[in-house]
Amino acid sequence: MTTTLHSGGDRSLSSLVDLDNGLINRELYTNPDIYKQEMEQIYARCWLFVGHESQVPNPGDFMVSRMGEEEVLMTRDRRDRRIHVFLNSCPHKGMKVCRYDEGNALVHTCPFHGWSFDSDGRLVGVAYYREAYQGKLDKSQWGLHEVAQLCNFYGSIWATWDPKAPSFEDYVGAYASAIQHCFQSTDGEDNGIEVFRPTLKWYLPTNWKVGAFSFANDSTHAAMTHRSYPIPLVRTLGESGTAMPDAAPFPAQRLQGGNPLLGHGGGMTLYDQTGAPDYDDRWQDPEIDEYYRMTAERKKKKYEGKYMPPGGHGGGHFAIFPNVVIDDWRILPWHPSGVGETESWRIYQVDKNAPKKVKEAEARYVERFCGPIGMVEADDMENWSYAYLASRGVIAQRLPYNFQQQLGQGKTHERAPGFILTERLSEEPARNRFKRWLAFMEAGSWDDLYPVNKSAGR
Repeated sequence: MTTTLHSGGDRSLSSLVDLDNGLINRELYTNPDIYKQEMEQIYARCWLFVGHESQVPNPGDFMVSRMGEEEVLMTRDRRDRRIHVFLNSCPHKGMKVCRYDEGNALVHTCPFHGWSFDSDGRLVGVAYYREAYQGKLDKSQWGLHEVAQLCNFYGSIWATWDPKAPSFEDYVGAYASAIQHCFQSTDGEDNGIEVFRPTLKWYLPTNWKVGAFSFANDSTHAAMTHRSYPIPLVRTLGESGTAMPDAAPFPAQRLQGGNPLLGHGGGMTLYDQTGAPDYDDRWQDPEIDEYYRMTAERKKKKYEGKYMPPGGHGGGHFAIFPNVVIDDWRILPWHPSGVGETESWRIYQVDKNAPKKVKEAEARYVERFCGPIGMVEADDMENWSYAYLASRGVIAQRLPYNFQQQLGQGKTHERAPGFILTERLSEEPARNRFKRWLAFMEAGSWDDLYPVNKSAGR
C-alpha cells in the first residue's frame, strides 16, 4: 500500500479519497510527496497526448511537447516520414537537445558537447570521436531515448513510456469513437483537421488536477464565474465571427458520463435520432456560414442511419485520464510543472480544407474566447489560482473538497458501455477520475490496472 507522510503520521492514500461520500482531501493537490508519486505512478505509465501530425507536416519537421514533467521532441523522419517521440535530453550529459518550440532540421545537435542526432533519433555525430573515444564508442547504443509505444489516432499523436501498457484503443475504451469524432472535419471526414500553430502556452500557480479533473465538466461554475460572458453577447461581436459553429437543436440527451474503470469522462451526448443536425448560422459573414452549411450537408449524408459519437461537434468536451481535455475545436493539456504549478496549453483545430477566410475567422474567434486573455479562461485562471493558494494551510487541509453533485444518481445505458451517466449538473466524471487516480497510485504494475484495480472494490 502506498502511503504519504502527514503531520498526523503515515496514512494510506485511500484514506484521503472518500468516494462513497464524495469527499477529497486537499492534500491530493498540495502535498509534494503525493505529487512526486504521481509522476512515477501515473505519468510514467499512462498514454499521454503529445500533439497532432499537422504540427510536423514535412520531413525533418519537429516540435517540442510534454509528457508529464518530461519535455519530448516529436519529429517527422526525413526518410520514411514516420513520426517519432523522444525524450528531449542528450544521453551524454543530459542537456536539452532542442531548445526551439518547432522548426525543421537535418540533425539536432546538442549545444553542450556537440553530439548530433538524426530525425529518427540515431546518434550520427560525436565531437572528438577519434581523439576522445578512440573511434570505439558504439553510436547505436547512444541515440535519443524513444517512447515505448506511440499511436497515431486519426492524426492525434499519443505515447506512453511503459512498454507493458495496453494498446491506446484499449486504454481509451468507449471514448475511442468520440476522440475520432473530434479529429473529423465538420463534414465528417476522418483526420480532416489541422491545428493552428504555434501552440498557446502559459503557466498557472495551481496543481495540475484542478484543471484536468474539474474542467470536463464543471457545469455549475459558469453562472457565477463567467457572469460577464453573456453580457457583451459574444455571438454578436462583429466581422470576425461570433461563436464557434455548433450543432443546431437536435434530439439528444445531454448528460455527464464517467468511466469508473478507466477514469475518462465529461460531456456525454446520446443522440435520439441518427444522422447529423442542420447547420444553424453562427457567423455574420455569409461566405463563412455558406461553407459550414455545405459541410453540414455532407456530414448528414455520412451519418445517415448512424448515431453520432457522444463527444465533440456539439456533443460536449471530455477528459482522457490523466491530463487532457478534448473537443472538436480545442485540445487542453494540463502539464504538471511542480506541485503548485501547471503549464496550460491550448491547441485549436480547424478543417484543413477550409478556405483561408474561414481559417482566419476561426483563429480570431479562439483568440478572443479562450486562452489567458480570452473572455472565459481568464475567469477560470483566477479561481484555480486562488483555490490552490487558499488550500495550503494547516487548517484548510483539515477540510475536504466537496465532490457530491449527483452523488448516487448514476445510471447506465446500453449505448454508453462502461459509463455511469448522470444529469448535466454533476461531478460524476471527476469522482471517476479520482477513483482511477487512486488505482494508479496504489498499483504495482499494469497487471493491477487494466482495466481496473480488482483489489480495490471502491
